[in-house]
Amino acid sequence: MIFLTVGTQLPFDRLVATVDEWAGRTRREVFAQVGESSLSPANLEWAPTIDPTTFKEKMSEAEFVISHAGMGSILTALQYDKPILVMPRRAALREMRNDHQVATANWLAQQGRVSVAQDEAELSKMLDDLDSIRPTGRIEPWASPELLTTIRDFLAEE
Repeated sequence: MIFLTVGTQLPFDRLVATVDEWAGRTRREVFAQVGESSLSPANLEWAPTIDPTTFKEKMSEAEFVISHAGMGSILTALQYDKPILVMPRRAALREMRNDHQVATANWLAQQGRVSVAQDEAELSKMLDDLDSIRPTGRIEPWASPELLTTIRDFLAEE
């Protein structure tokens, strides 16, 4: 199963519509958390919102995660060691106040942590080659010992 999530704050119809169209062509099983969207996807199972327990269950069951470039969704996918494809929301399309998701997605892509589709056309192509995207390694849900040591050392110097 592929898990699509748009987060909890805003709908992201551009992402949902592209994945819905792809799911219809490929017959891949997709569950989507779509937000308060005006869409009614035809080719995937969906819900506007899901509770945190269900979110974790879907994340755990997923072979793959598709998401907006929200840090909560990205960090959770990395904690579950899931390959993740993100498409950032764009301020120019009134999907967000600013382009912080673009900056986040590009930075994490440079780190080798996520695959990024910048628009619907690129997303569609990347979905067709989804199985080539691999997990990048599990992260822990807490700070690393190295980071904690660095912070302690810094504070001790003050």
